[in-house]
Amino acid sequence: MKFVFEVRIRPGHTAEQYADAWVRVSEILQRAPGARGTRLHRKIGDPDVLLAIASWDSKTSRDAMESRRDPRVAALLREAAEHCEVRVLGEFEEPEWIVDPTAD
Repeated sequence: MKFVFEVRIRPGHTAEQYADAWVRVSEILQRAPGARGTRLHRKIGDPDVLLAIASWDSKTSRDAMESRRDPRVAALLREAAEHCEVRVLGEFEEPEWIVDPTAD
């Protein structure tokens, strides 16, 4: 499953500041069972808007991580909140099939 959220950088801060916290949080969360990686993208034409995507084996895996979240993650997220506003876009199932014209 994909957990997707939008990050809007606050005036006077940079996406790089948020990305630093993102990497530190990801390093911790990716040790959780079911974690499959994270990605952070900049919006074309608006570098202060980011799209964040975390991949998990299942919603159950992600929910389990949230229920026993590492206290370091909470501290890092509080730090990151100084730099941005976060809006959760949603949780998305993996598609049953993917059409990828570049695949062999």
